[in-house]
Amino acid sequence: MVIVGLTGSIGMGKSTAAAMLRRMGVPVYDADAAVHALQAPGGAALPAIEAAFPGVVTNGVLDRQALGARVFGNRDALRRLEAIVHPLVGRRQRAFLRRAALRGDRLVVLDIPLLFEGLGERRFDATLVVSAPAFLQRQRVLARPGMTTEKFLGILRQQIPDAQKRRKASIVIPTGLGLAPTRAALAAAVAKLRRRPGTFWPPNPWREKFTARLARARRK
Repeated sequence: MVIVGLTGSIGMGKSTAAAMLRRMGVPVYDADAAVHALQAPGGAALPAIEAAFPGVVTNGVLDRQALGARVFGNRDALRRLEAIVHPLVGRRQRAFLRRAALRGDRLVVLDIPLLFEGLGERRFDATLVVSAPAFLQRQRVLARPGMTTEKFLGILRQQIPDAQKRRKASIVIPTGLGLAPTRAALAAAVAKLRRRPGTFWPPNPWREKFTARLARARRK
């Protein structure tokens, strides 16, 4: 089974690309959706989040704005939150891969927003990076409800620059030319990736531990 990482900076069209891949019949794991589920009412992460950040959970409901205000620009607080959420997301990801392997899927995609920031590329047979011109990225992001220039720039500071992601990528998917060219680029990538051998499933526990240690060291 070929495991592919899909990533890209904010506003580059990653969600659109993931939806296109699903329509092509490629199973896609959404890390952001997993985080939202873990933080939803009754979610497995809520008790630990409330213990680490008292007052952000009321009547079983997470106040995402309050939590964001506690961790935005605070590296120590962000690390505490990541230490709670990342292991739970990892379990869901492994369950997704097990189900895909049992179905006999030849290719799966993991949609990971901060893939390169956490050395995630070491867990994939290939990586897809969605990319668009900076002016279009800015236009897309600032059109989102509640987004400000300050917030946008703060998010960019937490992400590896687009140019660096493009250099690291196995395949770059351009998303600034319209939906049809994006779809065509993804279809070509899928056809190419389905022909290559997969090397990361079943997982090697020693390699997983080593990669996890490297990721923790990078965040320090």
